[in-house]
Amino acid sequence: MRVVVALGGNALLRRGEPMTAVNQRANVKIAAQALAPVAREHQLVISHGNGPQVGLLALQASAYKEVEPYPLDVLGAQTEGSIGYMIEQELGNLVPFEVPFATVLTMVEVDPKDAAFQKPDKPIGPVYGEEEARRLAAERGWVMAPDGDRFRRVVPSPLPKRIFEIRPIKWLLERGTIVICAGGGGIPTMYGEDGKLHGAEVVIDKDRASALLARELEAAFFIMATDVSAVQVDWGKPGAKAIRRASPAGLGRFGFAAGSMGPKVEAAREFADRTGKTAAIGALADITAILQGRAGTLVSREVPGIEWA
Repeated sequence: MRVVVALGGNALLRRGEPMTAVNQRANVKIAAQALAPVAREHQLVISHGNGPQVGLLALQASAYKEVEPYPLDVLGAQTEGSIGYMIEQELGNLVPFEVPFATVLTMVEVDPKDAAFQKPDKPIGPVYGEEEARRLAAERGWVMAPDGDRFRRVVPSPLPKRIFEIRPIKWLLERGTIVICAGGGGIPTMYGEDGKLHGAEVVIDKDRASALLARELEAAFFIMATDVSAVQVDWGKPGAKAIRRASPAGLGRFGFAAGSMGPKVEAAREFADRTGKTAAIGALADITAILQGRAGTLVSREVPGIEWA
């Protein structure tokens, strides 16, 4: 069975942890232990978040004033390589030596006419004081937005349109390769008025891109691994209820936070509705149980409505 697993940011860096390579590798090792049983039984494709890593690179760039900061597409490519390397190594230590791995730098196309370009809302990089924020906005054309009593740069987050490397990813899978790709939503690219492809100063939602990846790979199962055991209605409130199984339409009856569970729910609904296959949201440690239908929140057209845990 072909399985796509999208690792949440917590799989690489837990909340509140310093952004060190040692901490990231320790967390990747934990993720690898959860993924190894899947890799032994199924065709496995892994995507991952990269928000903290891109943020760290932006902070490092801001400390060096001699050159302009690197654009977001280049930073995305850098993190795909570094994170893919760690996943390859740690998961490779747990599966037979003969199993091949490949990390694919994955360009994802966005539409320059996407409505998101008119409303940048995705915060990236460090925080700035008001005076510096105004200067950067004037010098670099950045859009700045309040973040508490400070300011941060915000960029558009358009929908993913096409994954350029989908054919080589398929070729690798057909030859038994474990593939790491579409990290951080993929490297954002778009066609300009000259008809040439170039990088875009945007952030593509990782879960939406992973859902597109799973659809184009005709995956039988799409899992978004996060730091909660299931999707909950009224999360954080005394009456919170976990959903065990849901139809795409049934799950659409509820509202979820745009900055956390919302994109995952929409990605799960879209994948299940368009393919007839199963999407799931749950804890990284429960991946094997999720594949067996015993954990997480499963989204499928075969479910009549909502089943509570």
